[in-house]
Amino acid sequence: MYILIFCMLRAPEGMQEYQRMAAHFGRDLVQLQHELHRMKVATKEQGMMPLRKDYPAEVPKAPDFLVSLRSHTVWEKTPVKLFCTVSGKPNPIVKWYRNNVAIEPLSAPGKYKIENKYGVHSLIISRYDLTKPSKLHFHKGVLSCILFPLLSGIHPSKLEVTLLESFGVTFGTEGESVSLVANMVVVPDLPNLPPEAMWYRDDTLLMPSRWAEMSIGGGVAKLTLPHLNKDDEGLYTLCIWTKDGTAEHSAYLFVKDATPTVAGAPGAPMDVAVFDVNADYVLVSWKPPNTTHEAPITGYFVDRSCKLLYVDVMLKVLFCINKHLIYSCLVYVTIPDPPTNVHATEINKTYIVLNWTPPSPRGRAPVWYLIEKCVGDSHIWQRVNTAVQLRSPRFPVYDMEDKKSYRFRVITVNKYGSSEPSEPTAAIQKVDPYGVPSAPGQVIASRNTKTSAFVQWEPPKHANNLMGYYVDASLVGSKKWFPCNHRPYKHTRFVVHGLVPGDTYVFRVQAVNASGLSEESQDSAPFFIDAALSTPSAPYGISLLNCNGSSMTLAWKRPKNTGGSKITSYYLDKREAESVDWKEVNPSPAAHRTFMVENLTTGVFYEFKIQAANLAGVGLPSEPSKAFACEAWTMAEPGPAYDISFWEVRDTFVLVQWKPPVYAGAGPITGYFVDMAKKGSSDFVAVNAEPVGHCYLKVSGLETGASYVFRVRAVNAKDVGKASDVSDPVCAKALPGTKEIVCGVDEETGDIFLNFEACEVSETSKFTWSKSYKEITESSRVSITSSGRNSKLTFVNAEKEDLGIYSVAVTNTDGVSSSYSVNEEELKKMLELSYNIKHPIVPLKTELNYEILEKGHVRFWVQAMKLSSSVNYRFIVNDKAITSAEGYKISHDASTGIIQMTIEHFTKANEGTYTIQIHDGKAKSQSSLVLVGDAFKGALKEAEFQRKEHIRKQGPHFSEYLSFHVTDDCTVMLVCKLANVKKETTFTWFKDDEEIPVDVPPNPMSGSCSLPIPMFSRKDQGIYKAVLGDDHGKDTSVYDISGKVFEDIINAIASIAGSSASDLVLQCTPEGIRLQCYMKYYTEEMKTSWFHRDSKISSSEKMRIGGTSEMAWMQICEPTDKEKGHYTIEIHDGKKSHSRTFDLSGQGNVQMCYMNYLLSVDRGRVVGGLPDVVTIMEKKSLSLTCTVWGDPSPEVTWFKNEQEVVSDDRYKITFEGGKFASLTINNVYVEDSGKYSINVRNKYGGEFVEITVSVYKQGGDIPEPKLGQMAKPAVTPKPATPAPQSVKTPTPPTPTPSVKSPTPTPPPSVKSPTPTPAPKSPTPPRSMRSPTPPRSMRSPTPTK
Repeated sequence: MYILIFCMLRAPEGMQEYQRMAAHFGRDLVQLQHELHRMKVATKEQGMMPLRKDYPAEVPKAPDFLVSLRSHTVWEKTPVKLFCTVSGKPNPIVKWYRNNVAIEPLSAPGKYKIENKYGVHSLIISRYDLTKPSKLHFHKGVLSCILFPLLSGIHPSKLEVTLLESFGVTFGTEGESVSLVANMVVVPDLPNLPPEAMWYRDDTLLMPSRWAEMSIGGGVAKLTLPHLNKDDEGLYTLCIWTKDGTAEHSAYLFVKDATPTVAGAPGAPMDVAVFDVNADYVLVSWKPPNTTHEAPITGYFVDRSCKLLYVDVMLKVLFCINKHLIYSCLVYVTIPDPPTNVHATEINKTYIVLNWTPPSPRGRAPVWYLIEKCVGDSHIWQRVNTAVQLRSPRFPVYDMEDKKSYRFRVITVNKYGSSEPSEPTAAIQKVDPYGVPSAPGQVIASRNTKTSAFVQWEPPKHANNLMGYYVDASLVGSKKWFPCNHRPYKHTRFVVHGLVPGDTYVFRVQAVNASGLSEESQDSAPFFIDAALSTPSAPYGISLLNCNGSSMTLAWKRPKNTGGSKITSYYLDKREAESVDWKEVNPSPAAHRTFMVENLTTGVFYEFKIQAANLAGVGLPSEPSKAFACEAWTMAEPGPAYDISFWEVRDTFVLVQWKPPVYAGAGPITGYFVDMAKKGSSDFVAVNAEPVGHCYLKVSGLETGASYVFRVRAVNAKDVGKASDVSDPVCAKALPGTKEIVCGVDEETGDIFLNFEACEVSETSKFTWSKSYKEITESSRVSITSSGRNSKLTFVNAEKEDLGIYSVAVTNTDGVSSSYSVNEEELKKMLELSYNIKHPIVPLKTELNYEILEKGHVRFWVQAMKLSSSVNYRFIVNDKAITSAEGYKISHDASTGIIQMTIEHFTKANEGTYTIQIHDGKAKSQSSLVLVGDAFKGALKEAEFQRKEHIRKQGPHFSEYLSFHVTDDCTVMLVCKLANVKKETTFTWFKDDEEIPVDVPPNPMSGSCSLPIPMFSRKDQGIYKAVLGDDHGKDTSVYDISGKVFEDIINAIASIAGSSASDLVLQCTPEGIRLQCYMKYYTEEMKTSWFHRDSKISSSEKMRIGGTSEMAWMQICEPTDKEKGHYTIEIHDGKKSHSRTFDLSGQGNVQMCYMNYLLSVDRGRVVGGLPDVVTIMEKKSLSLTCTVWGDPSPEVTWFKNEQEVVSDDRYKITFEGGKFASLTINNVYVEDSGKYSINVRNKYGGEFVEITVSVYKQGGDIPEPKLGQMAKPAVTPKPATPAPQSVKTPTPPTPTPSVKSPTPTPPPSVKSPTPTPAPKSPTPPRSMRSPTPPRSMRSPTPTK
């Protein structure tokens, strides 16, 4: 872009004004000029100038341009500075014009700045606008000055404002708050009249709002953005009115994306704009966000928020329009005409904007429009705006397929009806008028500062309505890109901030427009972050180190700014103190910061100045040194030390280093004293009480953040020498990111090393390693390697002579350095670790072990802590290497570190020693296992068992062996679970090797089988066996019910019975008193105890203990008062006892029972003769005979299976003499088996006795009572009178959990012993007058 600026002379009409003002002010002006001339002459005389010149009197001269304005070519938005020089006597007045209009700086604050310094006039234009080129010219007059009237009061533009500390480049995140602050000095500082400040973002003036809070006062201007958005990113400029124009400061604010709610989601769009606003729709546009590592953007969601105020205003406007139209129409119609001139006004790849002319006439009622479309030349019309009642003659149409053309037509509708369709448009196809831009061209990065880079690029060949650019950066080697800006930048150059000094980056650029992002440009060349190259600043601190009368040795300090490049040489100039001419000291520059200047004259004072040179050139000269006398030094004490430097600067200590004096004095230097003082103080204190013999000292105990200065004094045998020059101040604060030296051992080689990572480096930086602060140049003990920010010192063969302090310093930095002390203890530890790495072993988590697998296989295995994929190993058995072959499987898993060998058929031949040898890289390991003797026998036995188990499970088998559990009604159930069965599988129960017949055949397909054992007692002991088999195999489960198993079953029954036991009941009997306890089941094998007054009762003639299947009882024969008291029954189940108590203390109870005893002496009863069980062979005769008693003589009735038996040919019933009753059955058959009973009764009561008859076939075995049949226990009726003292409801039973077989291993078969008759109840014989009834005897019922 080019801007032409012209300069024109003012017309002669200005001469009159000049003459008028000259006449008024001329006399004073001449007097001032004469006085100024006199002062200049006097000054020259005082300066001993050898020549004096006489100046002629001033002659008036017409104004003229000595240096005219010239044309300029400038960048847009950059300041323009125009200069010219004028002459004339008296001094002319200069006026600036733009397009023939006088420029007034106050009319556009901050835009123009006019200055006049020593005849040079300048015009500074801030942020020149390319869209407003203009011609600028001067208007030159002839008057000496023009007076302007003073302003009433003070305007803010008349304040003198100087900006001090101002905001720099700032980084923020969406949603955060950021403040930009600038400090200033205002003269005069009036609290009621602060300066006027203006804030700009990218040349857009910001106004105070809830999103931009501005304040100024107290010497501070502040802009606060309380809630950052990416739209806030940009170049912020603070512009303040000053007396001379404006003071400005600019810095960039970067706003990065907030953390997404979903990982990988893109950032927010920005610069949302709304246009084409009408009653029916609004078009919204935005700029897409930058994406670096996120997935490509596939679409956008647009949210809408309606404000009622705007809607009301729109409705009012529409109402007015409609009303106006109604009253302006002359012809009223009802149904409107169709619209006309339907056409597309905007076409792009997303939508088409249709426009049409409203119908005329349009009807009396408000109208709206319907839009229809069809594809190509088809006549299938489809409604477009189904959900929108369109009232404006303009509408955007979406949802059109690519590469298809459409035609459109519009229909007018009001409340009276709809018009005919309009004429259809021509075929319209959506197109992309722009598309995304092409990729930008070559990207070039160049130096800017230590933390930023200047990136520029070529614009894309196809801009396509370009919005701006996104710049991305990546650290070389990371392959991870990060955005440098989050808002499109409009120019082709950008300063990337926030980079790490010393790192190398590559950059790329993307162009962006409304259609999206372009392809990425090619990456820039790798760029090292460092400050831009410039010439070095001036050296300083020139000091004299020695003088011999004809030469001087000088030293000086390195320039504070090296210009981003290594200083290569120094140039020295000298002059005598009385001379003003400088002479070059030497034709060739000095390479170091000490130099001997020769060929000097004794007794003459000399001054010196020095210039430093680097790759960019020669820098500025230093200030002249103070005058040094060229006189030989002869004092006995040493000269000053020099070149004091600081390293390892930390928060509480600093290492001070210096160089020894050049002049040693009368003797060798023996040590040094270091003095210290705070910055600004002259009160130095000695740091060390005794002199140190080396040229360094670590000073500790410093105050964090405080600045100190130091000086050094050398000592010899004569005295303490002259102090060195005071050092530069050093602040006791570590550099940000400072790291220390780390000592370690290389995991691959085992070498011991010291590693240092610098927090800051430059392109010319070098790592300097030292031992005891003496630089290591060439050494056979260590090797040094450096790369990037890291430097490593490796010990070749670490020994005791390597002990000491090692330090490293990084040149061309702000003192980056560190030190590390290698002591004997740490070296020993590192040597051990180094040995382990050089002679490594594979660490084992477990030693060699074995386990027996399911099929009888034996697995030998070992687990290492870590294995690589290239591990090698071998198994050795009895000194013989084993490989994977038939019968052996060897494998490993590197992820778990497991190495294993499986022996498929483990036999006696496998007894011996097993060893595994592992080689993993350089590491080795070995583990052994001795498997002999009993250990081998146990493993072999277990392997054989597992092998058999595997074979067993191939056919039908028991998944759970036999076990027992007791049901709620005290029935013992033998249960087992089956697996791998089919319909043909058979299942058989055995007891003592004899098959047990069951009523319901087992069903193996159900997965389980059970055998009930009702009324379990001692007779049910034995070895039970379940056999399962089919054509695939056979399996057996054996369960021995004896010993502990029998006790467990009895205890389980006792637990349920004891829980269900009722309270004790008092029953009066002919013999006396009986205490009864009813329960679900009772057997004599249960551990039952009776107590009287806490004393255990044993069964005797007086106290008889017994029971039936339904109850337990205790009989007190012929009771007396001694038997009164508390009676308790306890039932033990192995874990706890269940007790019931009865108080037999009442006198009435005993007397009543005794009277019942007397009454019951004459009742009908069976005296004796009947057995409990009768077993008889088929076709024999059975005679059941008994003796009965009663007074009067009782009646006798016989029953079979609870049915009365009638006398006939086979059944013969007799009752002789009132004493002998009999039932005879001739030729018995199996069908005659069953339960027989006799009922004997008279008026005092009676008795009911049961007999079990079993008939077996000739030649057959004597049958036992059938198992598997749940016998119903006879229910003993309650006595009618006398009533028991108390009868309580029995406690609900508690089921006992199943008890499994103690071992799944099938026990060896045990044959059943010879059957023995079931033991009889301990009931006393009937010949005795015992009150104990038979098992099924009912309680007597007295009669009147």
